[in-house]
Amino acid sequence: MQTLGSRIAALIAPLDPVSDSLQSALRDVFSQAPQPLRDLLDGTWLGAPLHPVLTDIPIGASVAAVALDALAMGDRDASLERAADAALAVAVLGALPAATTGLRDWSYVRGEAKRIGTGHALLNTAALLLNCLSLRARHTGRRSTGRMFAATGFGLTTLAAHLGGELSFGLGIRVNRTAFDAPGDTFVDVAGEDDVPDAGVSAVTAGDVDVVLARVDGRICAIAATCSHLGGPLAQGERRDNDIVCPWHGSRFDLCTGDVVNGPAVYPQPVYDVKVADGRISIRPSKNG
Repeated sequence: MQTLGSRIAALIAPLDPVSDSLQSALRDVFSQAPQPLRDLLDGTWLGAPLHPVLTDIPIGASVAAVALDALAMGDRDASLERAADAALAVAVLGALPAATTGLRDWSYVRGEAKRIGTGHALLNTAALLLNCLSLRARHTGRRSTGRMFAATGFGLTTLAAHLGGELSFGLGIRVNRTAFDAPGDTFVDVAGEDDVPDAGVSAVTAGDVDVVLARVDGRICAIAATCSHLGGPLAQGERRDNDIVCPWHGSRFDLCTGDVVNGPAVYPQPVYDVKVADGRISIRPSKNG
């Protein structure tokens, strides 16, 4: 059975040339921004994606506006009408940072996720326009029209939120791609000590889990090789000092601690304890991270 998101993705497929061009332009714009600003938009500083956090503001404010509108219709209470107008204004203002962080997330995705994200963005844009028209109608004394615009906009926001849920829970966009990676709690032999170069990194497998080995300041460190952002192959990335840079989207991680040095990743890489004995390297998931 097709999901609503899959159906919308099929309808939006003809827009791929336009969305591809827009994604390319967005990536160019974001690449010119200072790294701290990019980390701010990604939520690297928060340790969680920022876009879902910010969407609660316009959604919650829209709920409040529609509820207050309904109460004001029954009571004819001017204070309720003013409160509804204020809530709607918050929804409009709150949509701007939510949209900015959403575009940042969308600029990375491909295929069905890109198309569902496009539908998500179009619905939210239409809702924002309706909310702006609602505020104008209220300001010019056409309150009934304003209520209709706000209620319709809220319906579109609800539909867009459903698509956002499909992106996260159905397609795993911005979830931690390493959450279930673990080769067991005992040491597993993965390589010979001489297999790890003094510079660069070495890719190994522990069970079904890909791992990156690297020499750092005279010791061997190990972190998960699947980028926590969107699953990129870290072993194919560039080593910079004691960090590794994902070849897909540029997330940078500390090779020993797994910490995010810069985004778009927000989740650290799983770290492995390393034991070297008789020229062989064994690893197990670290109990400290």
